[in-house]
Amino acid sequence: MLKSLFSGVTGLQSHQIAMDVESNNIANVNTIGYKYSRANFSDLLAQTNQIATAPQGELGGKNAVQIGLGATVNSITRIHSQGSIQNTDKNTDVAIQGDGFFIVSADGGNTYKYSRSGDFKFDAAGNFVDNNGFIVQGWLRDEATGLVDSTAPITNIQIPPGLTTPANATTEVVVKANLSSSALVDQYSPTYTIDSTGVITTPDGRIQTEAEDMGIMFNGNGEAFQLAASTTASPNTGQGITVSFDGGTTSMDFRYTNDALLAGTTVGTTYYFQTTEDLRAGMQALAQLESPTATVIVNDQGKFVLSNPDTATGAPLTISVAPIVDATTIENVRFTASFATMAGTLPEGTSVKQSQSINTATHSTSIDIYDSLGSKHTVRIDFRKDSINTVNGFTDWSYTVSVPLPGSIGGVAPYQNILEGGLITFDSNGALSTYNLPSIDFSPNNGAASNQAVQLNFGSVGGYDGITSFDNPSGTSGISQDGYPGGDLVGIRIDQSGTLVGSFSNGRSFGLAQIGMAKFANNEGLVTDGGNVYLQSANSGDPIIGTAATAGRGFMQASALEASNVDLSKSLTNLIIIQRGYQANGKTITTSDTLLETLIGLKR
Repeated sequence: MLKSLFSGVTGLQSHQIAMDVESNNIANVNTIGYKYSRANFSDLLAQTNQIATAPQGELGGKNAVQIGLGATVNSITRIHSQGSIQNTDKNTDVAIQGDGFFIVSADGGNTYKYSRSGDFKFDAAGNFVDNNGFIVQGWLRDEATGLVDSTAPITNIQIPPGLTTPANATTEVVVKANLSSSALVDQYSPTYTIDSTGVITTPDGRIQTEAEDMGIMFNGNGEAFQLAASTTASPNTGQGITVSFDGGTTSMDFRYTNDALLAGTTVGTTYYFQTTEDLRAGMQALAQLESPTATVIVNDQGKFVLSNPDTATGAPLTISVAPIVDATTIENVRFTASFATMAGTLPEGTSVKQSQSINTATHSTSIDIYDSLGSKHTVRIDFRKDSINTVNGFTDWSYTVSVPLPGSIGGVAPYQNILEGGLITFDSNGALSTYNLPSIDFSPNNGAASNQAVQLNFGSVGGYDGITSFDNPSGTSGISQDGYPGGDLVGIRIDQSGTLVGSFSNGRSFGLAQIGMAKFANNEGLVTDGGNVYLQSANSGDPIIGTAATAGRGFMQASALEASNVDLSKSLTNLIIIQRGYQANGKTITTSDTLLETLIGLKR
């Protein structure tokens, strides 16, 4: 009789514990990162009145006769299922999607606690803390390398208030562009100026040693001449024009050649030219046969200008320009039209006769780079089409690099801020073949560090990842550099790997720290320590620390929190079940009490 009383009591006690567990679950239905618990019942040791016997002969076996002595709660299991993710407006809130725990410490990293609650903030000292004031653990940016080393031991995450980043001098300029190989271009510039003595000058006054190839020139509409060339083997070929003075008294065929040995020479009544200077010098020499003071120059508009200034010793000139058309030569209409405007009568004096503008394909691009003080300087790169190899189809473009004064990059004074001599070559497929100015030494001459090496990255040889030369318009599709001025921290965001990315007033963003994560072999073995944190136990296993989204650890979602995984409808249902169980156990006690009263009544 007493056994039923004690069984009822154990039932009441067990259901009371279950009620306590379920009440705690309901109490934490809105606790961030909370994981609900479940009370697990088991029966107590039974009293054996008769042991089990095995079958013997014709007599069958008998089961043991046991009377249970009640129930108990032998374990409480914490269920670590994923809670729903709730977006917030706070950029330091972090939720874990998947397995793993945040690591926090109250004693500078000597001991660790673990949490799923990512309601973090920065305190007055810049410590990244939870609501308990425990400092979140992770890895900090190494100022020497600029990287966050997640293989190092974890430490307190602290971002000093008022953090600034020093200026970073530019070390590389990356250019992605196309230099047009088309016969019709929309970016072109006049050919270099040439005076009557053959001195070649760039628009900014720099003296050049070589004139530009007429074979790759364009007319005033950006249309390529594409002159067919003569060779030493066929000296009477080559497209060009016939220039005559005074009704044909003095006449010469000017034919284009790509043979440097033939250029600038006269064979019979044919003069061969390759460059703008060859043609200018030949036309001037022919004009001076009629008027000794006549000159031909190339002006700053790229026009060939014929002058006859000396009224004392000069003579009027009557000029005619006609295409060369013979059995081996077809007229080059564009080239003829460009020089036909020189025809007519030129008296002595100030009047001139001039061609249309002669141009070369060009393209320019620029970008601001930074010195060691964070000062900004504009680097400009000017490309000019230089030549075409008719044998292998390779194309050369020359280029110059310039910076504003007082900066210098190794040029010859007074143009120390201009570095010329660059040559970039493309193969017949338009891919980069070679370029010969891989870097510049920049000295800003403003108190910043001098001889700043800046790498020029035009792409990989044989590839199409940098500068190309296709039959498309010239244009820069991308240009970048790795320098920046100093800046102040203006904001922090957190990415999926748990990296705290700082945004600075100079427009730069980089990782300042990374939140560490711990993973356990048995999450249920962790013990709660209050304040939404857990402690390691003998049955949880050691923490496996690493970064988010690696080795089975979940990823982090910023501006979000993980809600409690308590299912309120399930918990309320469990309350009914626990209540009925408690009532039923109470009934066993009252029923046993009634039986005892009957037993006691037998004595009356």
